[in-house]
Formats: sequence, structure tokens, C-alpha cells
Amino acid sequence: MKRRYVGCWIVLIFLFAGFSKAFAADDDFAAQAKPFRLVRAAMCESIEGYEPKHVAAAFSINVGRISCYSAFAGVAQTTYVQHKWFRRDELVTAKRLTLKPPSWATYSSVQLRDDDKGPWRVEILNAEDELIQTMRFSVVD
Repeated sequence: MKRRYVGCWIVLIFLFAGFSKAFAADDDFAAQAKPFRLVRAAMCESIEGYEPKHVAAAFSINVGRISCYSAFAGVAQTTYVQHKWFRRDELVTAKRLTLKPPSWATYSSVQLRDDDKGPWRVEILNAEDELIQTMRFSVVD
């Protein structure tokens, strides 16, 4: 009778070892999966045909509107990024933008007012709020 229980325990141990290896392989795969990557980012005056136009680092207040364009590759599943717009280190607005597989381009814009002259930055962040890139520019006369 004891031999029968010993045999069951041995079978259970082998089954458990097999399942643990299967789960470890899944964890290794998840660890190796690379997140999407930013392939292009630009500050521009407008977006035409899903492309940034009049890319610059300094913009006249007379432009009226500025856009931050960002393009991504390797998007495995629908997710989102954020464009956080700062003027003189104060958050002005945050835009949540959807990304879809396999690659996606998106943009956000701000309308300029007379008080908006000075240094600006846009932080591009992933869904986990991790910084991907910072875009710096100025608004001038």
C-alpha cells in the first residue's frame, strides 16, 4: 500500500516540475517581449496627411497653434501614451492618445495666447507613466 502512495507522489512531483517549467517559460517570454518604441517625434505648426509640417524648435506667437507629433512601431496591443504640455515648468494640459498595432502615429495640439511666450516642453509618456522622450521648444514674438 505504501508503494502505491510513493508512486503517486513521484507522479505529482514530475507533474509539478513540468508545470513550473511551462510557467517559467511564459515568464521568460514576457520578459523578452519588447515594448513599443518611439520612431519619430517632432514639434510643428500643423499636421497634413498624418505628417508634421513646418517642424521647428522656436515658433512665432502668430502661428496660433503648435502640435506635438509622435510615431511608434512595434505596438503589440492597443495602448495609450500621454503628451503632457508644460509652459515654464507648469503643466498646461495632458492629452491621452491611443496607439494601435502594429504601428501608429498620433499628435496633440495647443492653441497659443499672448501670454504663452517663453520656454515650453512636451513630455511623451507611456501607459505606465514612464517618460519616453521630452520635446523642448520656445514661443517667441
